[in-house]
Formats: sequence, structure tokens, C-alpha cells
Amino acid sequence: MRVALLVMTLSLAASAIEFKDGYADSGGVKIHYVTAGQGPLIVMIHGFPDFWYTWRHQMEALAGQYQVAAMDLRGFNLSDKPAGEENYDMRLLVGDVAAVIKHLGREKAIIAGHDWGGAISWQFTFHVPQMVEKLIILNLPHPNGLSRELAINPKQQEASAYARTFQRPGSHKLLTADRLASWVTDAGAREKYIEAFQRSSFDAMMNYYRRNYPREPYEARIVPQRLGVPVLMIHGLDDKALLPPALNNTWEWLDADLTLVTIPKAGHFVQQDAAELVSKTIKSWLNR
Repeated sequence: MRVALLVMTLSLAASAIEFKDGYADSGGVKIHYVTAGQGPLIVMIHGFPDFWYTWRHQMEALAGQYQVAAMDLRGFNLSDKPAGEENYDMRLLVGDVAAVIKHLGREKAIIAGHDWGGAISWQFTFHVPQMVEKLIILNLPHPNGLSRELAINPKQQEASAYARTFQRPGSHKLLTADRLASWVTDAGAREKYIEAFQRSSFDAMMNYYRRNYPREPYEARIVPQRLGVPVLMIHGLDDKALLPPALNNTWEWLDADLTLVTIPKAGHFVQQDAAELVSKTIKSWLNR
């Protein structure tokens, strides 16, 4: 589905922010994004099942000082949906982020990611560090921590059972837009999510897991590269899929400072469960 480039004004809380749609070309795949504000660039990358709108609260909070660009991952909402598992390889997902940054005329950006967006953000920083100013990760542990927990922690193995189901052929046939949007508590937002998922490819969503999620038998694989950019990690402790023990030892794999904020009673979608706290934390950290 294609929509003409448009400008829309969304009223959020007591303020109005101008949100602009755009498309970046990533090797022939069009990546949709929505941008707001002016200043240093922050690229925000959503996870599953989600789309750019998940960042609306943070965009509102940051648009006064930053240009915030929230992507739709390939396969989701208004981005292209190439067929085939190979088209969701992590190398290509990293390339999509680079394409958005370059399309917006920048050489580097602050990178923020949640869930699969967090996984892509880690890998983007490993492989294209020259394009990363700072890194913000929501509810996605460092790859070394998650790999270790999958290898040794039965509770994390059990929590990841959904991913093993998603890796199976035909798993996309079990999905519907209504089911994917069931986690959204705000009724008005849920309608937007259902519409976005109706425009999405369920097979593409599953290809993220088929191509990139670790498979059994799990092995602890340590990425030796140490990151040299400041990192902010925010983790909702009620996440049922990504358990807090995977956060342990993150500081051992970084050369720059790490700020770790854990939020009790917030779940996997911490950017919505604790929207105000997450927004204030990000803004404060960036403005240190």
C-alpha cells in the first residue's frame, strides 16, 4: 500500500506536534518513517507486534529539542514487505536504519530501539559504530546476556517458547490483526494498531524470528566487540518474554558509560506502560 507524502498534525495531551511522513530507499525496499521536531537526529525503531506509533509519547516529549524519526520496520504498516525469509536478515535490517539516517541528510544519529528494534539497534551499533551518537535500548538485553540466559536459564527458555513457535513454517497463519493488537490498552490506539496490522505482512513478522532468533540447542555466544558509545537501557520488570537476569553483566561488554533503569509494574511495552517516566528519563539522559 502506498500513501502520498502527507503532513498531519496530531494533538497529544495539551500540545500539537507536526508529524511528517516520508520514505527512505534501502536497496530498493521503501522504509516508511514519521518525523517530528528539529535538532540532533534520533531514529526510533519499534519491535513486534508494533509500528512507528508506539513512540508517540516519546516523540512528543523530545520534538522540542530533537528531530525524531520513528520507522516502520520492513514488513510492517507502510514499509515495503518483500517476500522470503532471506529479506529479513539482520544485515538488511541494519541497512534500513542506515538508509533512514542518510535519507534525512545526516551522518550519524542517536539510536533508540525496543524489542526487535532493540536487537537491530545493538547490531547497528556493533557494525556501523561511526553512525551512532548514543544508544537507547528498551526491553531488549545485550545479545551476550540474552544468549547466556537462553543457554543456562530454564525460565528464559520457557519464556522464549513463543519464539520457537513463531519459527515454524506456517506460523503466520495463526495471526490476526485483532490478536496482535490485543496488548494495546488504549481503545483509540488499538484501532490504529488494527489498521496498521491489516496493512502489514504476518509472514514478514515471523521471518524476523525464523531468520534471526537463536534456535535450539541454545549456546552462549559472546560477542567480543565492546561498544564505545554511551548506553541507556530501560527495562520493564514485568516483561514475560525477556526476563531481567539477562541484564546482568551488561557493563562488562561496554567501554562507555551505562545507565540502567528498571521499572517495576511495567511490562514488555515499557514505552507505553510507563510512558511519562520513559520519556522523562530519555530526555534527562540526553540532556546531561
